[in-house]
Amino acid sequence: QVQLVESGGGLVQAGESLRLSCAASGSTFGSYTMAWFRQAPGKEREFIAAIGWRGETTYYADSVKGRFTISRDSAKNTVYLQMNSLKPDDTAIYSCAARRGALVFRTFYDYDYWGQGTQVTVSS
Repeated sequence: QVQLVESGGGLVQAGESLRLSCAASGSTFGSYTMAWFRQAPGKEREFIAAIGWRGETTYYADSVKGRFTISRDSAKNTVYLQMNSLKPDDTAIYSCAARRGALVFRTFYDYDYWGQGTQVTVSS
């Protein structure tokens, strides 16, 4: 089992950047595929990015491709989401998720472990 704790959210203006972190504990971090999802008020949970357990495979939603970068640091048991050129539409609660194994999925029901989420608000 793995526990996930996100940090790094906040209030920024459009065009600015934020880096979210997700610290994992309780199990072998290198055995897990990691992902970021977000959910805005009144909207469904949306896949943002995912990274394979060795970091060699990454996937992005079209809405963030070219602006967001997912990465992982196995020494720190942490996965990051670097968000650049933020837009008001990026406002949401961002949550990281983990699933054991090498396969990378983009659907939330394929992930077994979730953090509590961190709020990102982008003002225009």
